[in-house]
Amino acid sequence: MQSFLNMFRGKDGRNYIITFALVSTLFFLWGFCNGMIDVLNRHFRNSLHVSNAGSGFVQFANFIGYFVMAIPSGLLARRFGYKGGILIGLVLIASGAFWFIPATWIGTFTGFLAGLFILAAGLAVLETIANPYTTVLGPPEMGPARINLAQTCNALGTFCGPLVAGAFVLSSTGEANTSNSTLYIPYLFIAGLVTVLIVLFWLSDLPDVQAEDESKIVASGQSMSSKPLLNRWHFTLAVGAQFFYVAAQIGIWAYFISYVRSTDMPNVPEWMSKALPAGWTYLDALGNWQVTDLGASKAFAGSILCFLAGRITGSMLLRVCSAHWTLAVFGLINSILMVVIMVHVGWLSVASLFLCNFFMSIMYPTIFALGIRGLGDHTKLGSSLIVMAIVGGAIMPILMGKLADIFSMRMSFAMPLFCFVYVFLYAAFWPTLENKDKTVPVSA
Repeated sequence: MQSFLNMFRGKDGRNYIITFALVSTLFFLWGFCNGMIDVLNRHFRNSLHVSNAGSGFVQFANFIGYFVMAIPSGLLARRFGYKGGILIGLVLIASGAFWFIPATWIGTFTGFLAGLFILAAGLAVLETIANPYTTVLGPPEMGPARINLAQTCNALGTFCGPLVAGAFVLSSTGEANTSNSTLYIPYLFIAGLVTVLIVLFWLSDLPDVQAEDESKIVASGQSMSSKPLLNRWHFTLAVGAQFFYVAAQIGIWAYFISYVRSTDMPNVPEWMSKALPAGWTYLDALGNWQVTDLGASKAFAGSILCFLAGRITGSMLLRVCSAHWTLAVFGLINSILMVVIMVHVGWLSVASLFLCNFFMSIMYPTIFALGIRGLGDHTKLGSSLIVMAIVGGAIMPILMGKLADIFSMRMSFAMPLFCFVYVFLYAAFWPTLENKDKTVPVSA
């Protein structure tokens, strides 16, 4: 227990565990919001009759908000501190959530995308601030473990999101739900939750803790100075790693339900269909048991349990294993799982689709922690740029949808395969990059 509490003890002896717990609620919030949009991807294909590639604009609207707000988020954090930035982000999220009431009445794809964009702008502010904040609430070497622990709350929110959204908008029969009339209800829940958080953070005392700059050292009597941010390869390549990781994660999640409902999915055995709750499967015209949209959303929520288990396991692993090697191993395993999905070997491919969530679990927070390691005064700007890399989730799922339209749903997983290979290579070479970036002599 004492070793756990020491994870949150600063150099001044202060324990930041209460602050950490409060900030972790934000991770649940954006996990819940992002978990819902993957249900919307399927729903809008049914209600508004958009293609696979067109439905990718749900992710585009969400993650382009991150891209647009990433740099302003860092500036807000520098101007108003952690607390002020968090409050601004929460107000934006509430505004986006409330917009879904008139958007449901308008009933157009563009109207719903506008709400997702506003909401995502607020999420971008929170992610830019909360992710690096967790890494400074204790010893620097425990930063990856802390951020992964906080991201466990994110995984829990991601698990709850599709359950709530699916219950309101997806069909429990073989016929698709083509109505948007109840779509605003889960967003009213978000607005209520955010209102409570605004009050809690307004009343709280968040210390404005700063990270140390590891490139500012004195060694062997030689004066050293801070290396320019964009010249630090462990950081700049982390931006690329985050771009491709988010592209892979969002692509897999966006088309998970479509994969389970596609011809690539093997028929459900009759014994399994009878064991599942009513409304999760149906008997098609050929006498085969298939998964309903609602059942597919429950399966997606189940895959998030794998993601949650990975976060819990990963946070424990990172207390004893090096972050970069753990990331490299997970990246390699997921590359192999993508190949299994693409070669189409029945239920083994479906199992791989579930299992890849376990090995994706630590990637985002670990890349984040490795990328901002030792940035010091550059931490907030560096965090902004890494959050900006989330735009990969806006661009690449559209490409994945296009591959699905041209070839097949399973072949579209070539996109996340490429992404996981990049993550593996970044992690494997991270020690070399970090050692080169750690110090730089002052020019004579």
